[in-house]
Amino acid sequence: TYEQAGVDTEGNTPGSYKEPGVGWMTAFLFVVSFVGLLALVPLRKIMIIDYKLTYPSGTATAVLINGFHTPRGDKMARKQVRGFTKYFTLSFLWGFFQWFYSGGNACGFSQFPTFGLKAWKQTFFFDFSPTYVGAGMICSHLVNLSLLLGAVLSWGVMWPLIKELKGDWYSGTLPESSMRSLQGYKVFISIALILGDGLYNFVKILALTARSMHLKSRQKGAKTVATDERDRAPLDDLLRDETFMRESIPVWVAYMGYALFAVGSVVGIPYMFPEVRWYYVVIAYLLAPALGFCNAYGAGLTDMNMAYNYGKVSLFVLAAMAGRDSGVVAGLVGCGLIKSVVSISADLMHDFKTGHLTLTSPRSMLVAQAAGTAMGCVVAPLTFFLFYKAFDVGNPDGAFKAPYALIYRNMAIL
Repeated sequence: TYEQAGVDTEGNTPGSYKEPGVGWMTAFLFVVSFVGLLALVPLRKIMIIDYKLTYPSGTATAVLINGFHTPRGDKMARKQVRGFTKYFTLSFLWGFFQWFYSGGNACGFSQFPTFGLKAWKQTFFFDFSPTYVGAGMICSHLVNLSLLLGAVLSWGVMWPLIKELKGDWYSGTLPESSMRSLQGYKVFISIALILGDGLYNFVKILALTARSMHLKSRQKGAKTVATDERDRAPLDDLLRDETFMRESIPVWVAYMGYALFAVGSVVGIPYMFPEVRWYYVVIAYLLAPALGFCNAYGAGLTDMNMAYNYGKVSLFVLAAMAGRDSGVVAGLVGCGLIKSVVSISADLMHDFKTGHLTLTSPRSMLVAQAAGTAMGCVVAPLTFFLFYKAFDVGNPDGAFKAPYALIYRNMAIL
């Protein structure tokens, strides 16, 4: 990624990278991931019971789980398992069949010139991948149509037109992969669109969050006489609230755990990344609970996890604080740190909502989330290295392009 960004690119300082390693990657995930589990635990009652945030994904999961524990739900569950097994088998056999006709990166069904060779050169072809078919089925029409529009505008119109201006808009002697060549237009136009949309959604969610919190505070502050209808809450809701509060998590556990993991990060992260000063980490962890609350509240209203946008903001802030020589590494590390804390906090609130609706102990949900987080901290680096060693990850012409690696690095360079 350092080379793709351009060795001679201004701001892309030599040595501003770190080679992947299972050891430091696992340690980094452990020190940053568990902080997110504890950041918003003291606020769970406010989010779930007082504000009654819906958390649509958590609610949908709870409805599905509750549906399984009925006679009709049991029958539906067996039908779903049969359907899953059938389509999993078909996908596996199709992938195995494709393997016999794969002779390289540009060979086989994955590079089939569906619309002709000229369109194939502009990456317009069908690769017969069940993975992308499944992703298209689960994504909304808005996402699918947006991706299609972006593909047609960029690879069908913009990049061919810019390529024709070679020697005028950029040097004709540079390879297309250079950031001072066609690749630079591709990356920075994409970054501008992503940042613009992210900033819009970021401001919108903050505005919705502030407005909703203001309305809630006004409703609490108003001295109105409660009617019998308001006092008479459904018995199921009262039972859920009682179960949710009876199995509460001591506040001191959350505070102590957050402090201990924060101290571990302050000590460990500068050791892994000398470019990151210890006070950068302190600033990040002082801001993380507030950002996590805003993100979790917004996710409860809209089901949109804006962790990546909060991460981008921290990327620019820490990269600017660190300066030119160490700004790239500091910005990327800060982005990963804030994104992990903010994202995991919102995910935990989704789980708490599921537990609240299914009469599950919050302690059990927290322990289960902690166990899953610990496994993820170990499995994720191993899975990455499985791909990293077996495939040419990051190659812009390969199967695993990892485009966001280059995008985030260029954000830090900016």
